[in-house]
Amino acid sequence: MNFWLNKKVIVTGGAGFLGQAVVRELKARGCADIFIPRSKEYDLREKEAVIRMFEKARPDVVIHLAAVVGGIGANRENPGKFFYDNLMMGVQLIEQSRLFGIKKFVCLGTICAYPKFTPVPFKEEDLWNGYPEETNAPYGIAKKALLVQLQAYRQQYGFNGIYLLPVNLYGPGDNFAPASSHVIPALIKKCVDAKRRGDTAVEVWGTGNATREFLYVDDAARAIVMAAEKYDKAEPVNLGTDREISIGDLLQEIIKATGFRGKVVWDATKPDGQPRRRLDVSRAGKEFGFEAKMPFSEGLKRTVDWYLAHAAEQGC
Repeated sequence: MNFWLNKKVIVTGGAGFLGQAVVRELKARGCADIFIPRSKEYDLREKEAVIRMFEKARPDVVIHLAAVVGGIGANRENPGKFFYDNLMMGVQLIEQSRLFGIKKFVCLGTICAYPKFTPVPFKEEDLWNGYPEETNAPYGIAKKALLVQLQAYRQQYGFNGIYLLPVNLYGPGDNFAPASSHVIPALIKKCVDAKRRGDTAVEVWGTGNATREFLYVDDAARAIVMAAEKYDKAEPVNLGTDREISIGDLLQEIIKATGFRGKVVWDATKPDGQPRRRLDVSRAGKEFGFEAKMPFSEGLKRTVDWYLAHAAEQGC
């Protein structure tokens, strides 16, 4: 608990879905000085904006969560933007953190950085054993480049930067916008909207055979803060639950939770994305004692309930 006493912390993306959960966790652990940059004021792709932010906040710790993200459709439509924006934000933040003498830099990577056909469960040492799944490779490679930068800076400058690899996140407050949402909020919205309209069927991309692993947002926030407190090594660390579910079974869980009673039509002309995803999470347990706590069915229910209560104000 004393780790955060009198520490100044920047949380990029702190107003977002995961960022809000991380800020809550930091406050619960005694961190009183948290700076959350907003994109309107600080364009983190620009060197001058990052310098201006550091001069104002004078942080001891930077937790870099800000990212340009989306599901398969958004990645296919914006590969250049996803590559450039994510790469430049990270590169500028890490370099300026070094120059400003930041004591700890926590960088959030992505499971999309893993090779398309990584042996399951994904182990951190497999990260470089192939090219990522094509639909999100530009995003995954941009984020993976930040791991190289952090390791190089540790080697040359003694810079204490750590790199965390979370699986797909979900939970209350997620992004439900159709153009950029990930699979759980996208399917929840699809089923809720179909039920409201009285539709007899929903159409879903892919075959339903691909598998994914999901981490509740509050568990992810706890893992990130624990790593910031206790982990100081160069090797990347997976954050997850070590449990996978097929998209088809996931959809049945969402159908049950939302009360939709129609049928499912799978559009197999659309991509499934990476065939399987499940992480080996033993390193996180060994290095800083993290273990996910939220049961998936309960987390999913909380997410559905949140969406039902907030759909109108979300413009969804």
